[in-house]
Amino acid sequence: MEYYQEIKDNCKRLSATAVDHEKLNSYHDQLMVQTVQLAMEKVRMEWGDPPAPFAFFLMGSAGRFEQSIWSDQDHGIIFAGDETCKSYFLRAGAEITEALEMVGYERCEGEVMSSNPLWCKSEEAWHQQIIDWLTEASWQSLRHFSTFFDSRILIGNHDYLVNLKQAAFTFLDKDPGLYQRLIDNVDLYHKGVGIFGQLLPEQHGDHAGTIHLKQKVFFPYVNALRLLALKNKIFVPSTLSRFRQLPEPYRSLQMYEKDFKALLDFRLKFRKEAKTYNEVHLIPIRDLTKQEKQELKSMMKKGYQLFSKTKTKIEAACAK
Repeated sequence: MEYYQEIKDNCKRLSATAVDHEKLNSYHDQLMVQTVQLAMEKVRMEWGDPPAPFAFFLMGSAGRFEQSIWSDQDHGIIFAGDETCKSYFLRAGAEITEALEMVGYERCEGEVMSSNPLWCKSEEAWHQQIIDWLTEASWQSLRHFSTFFDSRILIGNHDYLVNLKQAAFTFLDKDPGLYQRLIDNVDLYHKGVGIFGQLLPEQHGDHAGTIHLKQKVFFPYVNALRLLALKNKIFVPSTLSRFRQLPEPYRSLQMYEKDFKALLDFRLKFRKEAKTYNEVHLIPIRDLTKQEKQELKSMMKKGYQLFSKTKTKIEAACAK
């Protein structure tokens, strides 16, 4: 614990220094870089230098540069050479995972971390994994692929991910029917606005009376722009950056960028004092004024519109 104490202390200052989305996520990056570098120093002392070049990459909200005050872990490792190096990098992944947890980043419930062999592979094995996920095209394999696609290198050579994403684009070009499977994979999201325009908070349990921002508000935007990025060969993982790189005939969807930016600001404003990762996503309805409830409903409705239009455009393009 003492090994990472200074970084942990800095992590606690996030809520005090978080003035906007960009600065908050830049600060997260700084903290994670420091943590990973320190973890690798510890591994070097125990196991020696890395046996091959490697890259450490982020996924999820961190990969998309969309973290809030608190965040869980979503990360992986790509290394050069063959799988004989894997034991070293799995040890590194385990130390990184433990270190990030110590400084304040909760472990991923789905084990999407470089301590898991599924997310720690050689470049060649990663290439085969991408092909296998898309070939299988099951609900779970496409969920894994979508998680991977929202990725960016934090430490190491950025070409690793460029090459892997290019391989995915090439595969999708050969089997455009996969776009429908990818749409279906994210089409069942929980709506937070009823048919009469009322907010639909959780009804039971510890979260009764709250709106889950991640599930009911963020997902339609994030999933829509991921689909558009796949269809248009956009490499960047950030939802905002994906909006800005949309080509014709998808450019009309850029009108929803301001709504997503407003959503990021809304979450930071109302969840800045959250004490845990879980709290970050929960908005108690009783805490909102009438105007703020209207803002939340508007951002939800715009997200649903965006996803619906994205679905229609991609299905039409694939039908040609």
